[in-house]
Amino acid sequence: MDYRHFADTSISLSAIGLGCMGMSHAYGTTNDEESIATLHLALDLGINFWDTADVYGNGENEQLISKVLAPNRDKVFIATKFGFRPKPEGGTYFDGSPSYLQTAVEASLKRLKVEVIDLYYAHRIDPNVPVEEMVGAMGELVKQGKVKYIGLSEVSANSIRKAHAVHPISAVQSEYSLLTRDAEKEVLPVCKELNITFVPFSPLARGLMTNTLNMNEVPDNDFRKGLPRFQEAYQQNNTNLANGFAQLAQQKSCTPAQLALAWVLAQGDNVIPIPGTKKRDKLKDNAACTDVVLTDTDFKAIDDLLVRYPDTGDRYNAESWKLVDKS
Repeated sequence: MDYRHFADTSISLSAIGLGCMGMSHAYGTTNDEESIATLHLALDLGINFWDTADVYGNGENEQLISKVLAPNRDKVFIATKFGFRPKPEGGTYFDGSPSYLQTAVEASLKRLKVEVIDLYYAHRIDPNVPVEEMVGAMGELVKQGKVKYIGLSEVSANSIRKAHAVHPISAVQSEYSLLTRDAEKEVLPVCKELNITFVPFSPLARGLMTNTLNMNEVPDNDFRKGLPRFQEAYQQNNTNLANGFAQLAQQKSCTPAQLALAWVLAQGDNVIPIPGTKKRDKLKDNAACTDVVLTDTDFKAIDDLLVRYPDTGDRYNAESWKLVDKS
């Protein structure tokens, strides 16, 4: 495993992290036994950067991870997130208030069975709470010794600057892949400028770029069923795109997942993607992406393919877009 420096610290994180959400949340049927085995394999492969959130399975994901995290605490840099709360009528809302922050962090510490969280993210920006106020309260958690570093998720460049002026922001997490590149306009440059680690989630476009995803076989409780990108209107375009990308991967003697992750890694030394999986074979496949070296010819071939099949569909529906910071 290759390693990259975390923010402006001397901490070395695996160039590929592990997104743990799907083990307990959003992606169909769970299998705790396989997930636990996947976490142990991550340790064996040297993948030391794990990502979760309190909302994943309503805390169940943090509890699941704790079974491997707690007895191997010195081997894992654990990141979790706060802010989403359940509504009585169903669904969630975002609460970035300092008062809720204290409640949330204590609950996460208890579920994770750790004394300190390495990286604590605000899962979104609360439109009712100034980002400076929220980050100031997060900074207090650092002083209290409950959190080591703080981060933001799905945030604008403007909010990053405001937050960083109050307390150092060490990581920014956003969806980023070959098909989702909004962050390139302003977020990636400001992260580079401020020495902030950029953490792409869904770097495989929620499985689309692996060329193994068959939406007809995806269970109804998989949240991709509600995302525009995976609707019938875009199916032919995305099938052609995934097939073409698989051919490029074959020419590189790698898998499509490895090629897609290698492309993300090549976008900057401060970039550490966190592909999610709950299966050992997928984790092993993802980890080998660090062996893939891309040439200028490879980048051009990928760009040409994306131009050929541009109608990929939006990454979020209207309701989810409301929660993405655009300030």
